[in-house]
Amino acid sequence: MVDLQKSFVQNMYSVEGKVALVTGATGALGKVGAKAYGYAGAKVFLTGRNAGKLQELVDEFKAEGIECDFFAADPAKEEDVQALIKAVVAKYGRIDILFIAHGFNKPQNILEQSVADWSYIMDADCKSVYIVMKYVSMQMVEQLGGAENVPSGQGGKIVVVTSQRSKRGMAGYTGYCTSKGGADMMIASAACDLSAKYGINVNAICPTVFRSELTEWMFDPESAVYQNFMKREPIGRLAEPSDFVGYVIFLSSNASNYITGAACDCSGGYLVC
Repeated sequence: MVDLQKSFVQNMYSVEGKVALVTGATGALGKVGAKAYGYAGAKVFLTGRNAGKLQELVDEFKAEGIECDFFAADPAKEEDVQALIKAVVAKYGRIDILFIAHGFNKPQNILEQSVADWSYIMDADCKSVYIVMKYVSMQMVEQLGGAENVPSGQGGKIVVVTSQRSKRGMAGYTGYCTSKGGADMMIASAACDLSAKYGINVNAICPTVFRSELTEWMFDPESAVYQNFMKREPIGRLAEPSDFVGYVIFLSSNASNYITGAACDCSGGYLVC
């Protein structure tokens, strides 16, 4: 007997009516992910450290009919994150989806990089992910009202942007590779804590270079950097932020209920060459 319902297949990618919290919302990937949730019918709550940019995004989103709001917060500060979650719950009553899209890097050779700079990268890319996941997970569990052994995916969805640099080292990246590798292992461990008992799926997406204000210079086809990347990109190009929308919606929907603790390759095949 096939345990498959037509209604599930027809609606498995839906996030309509869900409440999605997006960190790093003013960045290239955070903005695209947030807008994708909105286009798909979710209520979107944006956060980042720049209130002015967040307000501009909310104005832009609302002009397109997206239900949304924002709260400025530093994800590496517990008190900020706690205040953020209170703001989301006060506005929408719950959190169903968490998309962590913030990050930071300052490439330097290990001989030149200060311990303070290394620690800042770790705080921005690893510690802050832990803090946000921890407190949002607590909110998701509270929403269950004491229920345990919740069906997979029904307690919430957490999607974190890490990097293919979590898999391979790179000169000048002793901070970034360490932080992203740590984040991948943290996500796997959080899945062990949260998925079977509370039905919260926790996954990462691992891109390589995608277009943003910081990486635009890498997209020049005449540059040595671009040409070197193309030696290991079987898909034949670098990524646009919109290339990751499918991953984000998939991992936030019922279609991915049997996936947790994964670090999903979305690199255009970077690791196969």
